[in-house]
Amino acid sequence: MEFQNKLIALRKQNGMSQEELGNAIGVSRQTVSKWEMGQTTPEVNKLIELTKLFQISSDELLGLKSENIERSTPQSSCNMRPEIHYEYKTKRKIKGIPMVHVNIGVGFYKAKGIIAIGNIATGVVAIGVIAKGIIAIGSLAIGIFALGALALGLAAVAGVAVGGIAIGGIAIGYLAIGGVAVGVYALGGYAMAMNIGVGGYASGKIAIGDQVKGIHTFLIKQQGNVWNQNDVLACISSNLPRTPKWIVNLFKTIL
Repeated sequence: MEFQNKLIALRKQNGMSQEELGNAIGVSRQTVSKWEMGQTTPEVNKLIELTKLFQISSDELLGLKSENIERSTPQSSCNMRPEIHYEYKTKRKIKGIPMVHVNIGVGFYKAKGIIAIGNIATGVVAIGVIAKGIIAIGSLAIGIFALGALALGLAAVAGVAVGGIAIGGIAIGYLAIGGVAVGVYALGGYAMAMNIGVGGYASGKIAIGDQVKGIHTFLIKQQGNVWNQNDVLACISSNLPRTPKWIVNLFKTIL
């Protein structure tokens, strides 16, 4: 077996990635890759380190003597994790960035592309544990449009959402909709608003809900038909005339 094939077999037998092997003997992942492709061979001192790491002779490593690969498992292999990794890049690029980059596995694998999928992903469309992009989907998502357990964006949808328009269990934003909603305009079970709040408990300059606190309040459970939708709209128009029309229309549909 040629050296490069022997090295690949030994590395995989011991559950090591190219990067982990390089770190173990003090070289880069790219250097290990060149060895395995047969483009270069290790210097003598690195060959010695490889024989010590895999506990085989130099003759066995260089393919001059047959050996049982299974014997070469280092006793310290308990510190090594199985290699679970997949990477793909398209050849087509825009300003040096691949159209699609997928880089996932056990560890911190970064993907950067127009469409990026990785443990840590950055792109126009990014999907990952941590995702950053115009459209970001991940456990932690940061983007113009963000979807995740924790999301920050112009429009954010998440368990905890922070953004211009925020929708989530806990939502903080210009327009916040959620179990707990805090914003300039808020709609939720517990809604705290600077201007208009609507919810089970609502507070704001104009507050509408089962329990209310504000300058102008509309108690939903109040006995008798003492106010209607037009009363609320008139109150918004006279007291908060700069309220965006789309916000007014949104509240109008739920009253």
